[in-house]
Amino acid sequence: MRTATTIEASGATWPQAGTSAAEFACEAEKLGLDVCWVAEAWGSDAPSLLGYLAARTSTMLLGSGVIQVGTRSPVTIAQTAMTLAHLSGGRFLLGLGVSGPQVMEGLHGIGFAHPLARMRETVQIVRTVFAGEKVAFTGSQYRIPRPGGEGRPMRVSLPPTSVPVYLATLSPKMLELTGEIADGWLGTSFVPEGAAAYFRYLDAGLARSGRTRADLDVCQGAEVNFTDEGRLSEVLASRKKELAFSLGGMGSATTNFYNDAYSRQGWADIAARVRERWLSGDRDGAAALVTDDMVLATTLIGTEEMVRARLKTWREAGVDTARLYPAGATPAARLGNLGRAIDLIRALNSDRASGEALPSRPEPENAMPAPGDARILAISMRVRPVSKRFPARPPHQRGREWNA
Repeated sequence: MRTATTIEASGATWPQAGTSAAEFACEAEKLGLDVCWVAEAWGSDAPSLLGYLAARTSTMLLGSGVIQVGTRSPVTIAQTAMTLAHLSGGRFLLGLGVSGPQVMEGLHGIGFAHPLARMRETVQIVRTVFAGEKVAFTGSQYRIPRPGGEGRPMRVSLPPTSVPVYLATLSPKMLELTGEIADGWLGTSFVPEGAAAYFRYLDAGLARSGRTRADLDVCQGAEVNFTDEGRLSEVLASRKKELAFSLGGMGSATTNFYNDAYSRQGWADIAARVRERWLSGDRDGAAALVTDDMVLATTLIGTEEMVRARLKTWREAGVDTARLYPAGATPAARLGNLGRAIDLIRALNSDRASGEALPSRPEPENAMPAPGDARILAISMRVRPVSKRFPARPPHQRGREWNA
């Protein structure tokens, strides 16, 4: 299992926020991180920081996590990706997402309708540009050259290059599209015990294109935060506020893909009530509705033994790359959490390479365990004595054949 993180350069303390994010990424590379994704959302743009990191780093892969389709033309996205690929020596991964109506319509003034078609057509056009071909495309969202104009098909004046395309998707149709056309999936709100809520759709898309799970890098993200048993309740309470925001504040009053994802995984009633409280202005009441098992099931929070067990469950569920969001009030604290998680993943990989017997991947189940199901808590809350000594880091192997 590979390691990744996501950074962003937003904040009221700009430009210090941008410098801090870049320094964090450089230090993460020294820890042996495999991939650094740069977020965009409604803050700083991703490509600017990625260009800076391409010059500051040398080994880890760099990805846009994500560029929002519709905010730029598909050809502009391709030009950006090709430029970053050449600047970084072939280390760039193109992550794309459709965002939501709040950001697209409320911030950019661009209609959010037909996101599925927009994503499919964007990827088609982007790959045409990557191949060095002239762009001549007619779709429901894009027509190049513009009909009725004087332009003729053109190609960009950059050397052709192959850039892996990752899609950040949550809804069933978008997940099917990811399986059908993408090189990787940037997932979130993921519960390994209920992985079928995602994989049934990813696998349907993979089958449509004659591929299997081995052809898709499953890159799953979650907060990682090491704590002792005495502070666990306090840490969970803090995370509940953030989860309440995702369930109630992300998206618009009628469209919230995070809320939908949690609903499909067994928390429909709670997710609906959290959203209702949040939209009414009762933020504390919304957070109080979030349960411990909702947090533990979708994060890497707990003692070292709890996090180790959770990472092993991720790997066995089919996660190829763990995208780690390290908690911490300072860069040093965040790097400490990130380093410990990287060490655990290396140890798991080493165990597997040395012949550790692993159970075969289970067949997908039709339903997510009900909220509070003992199967989740039994895995997350299992606590055994843990040595204070961390395992020595083995030499880091950076093979990038998975990007071929």
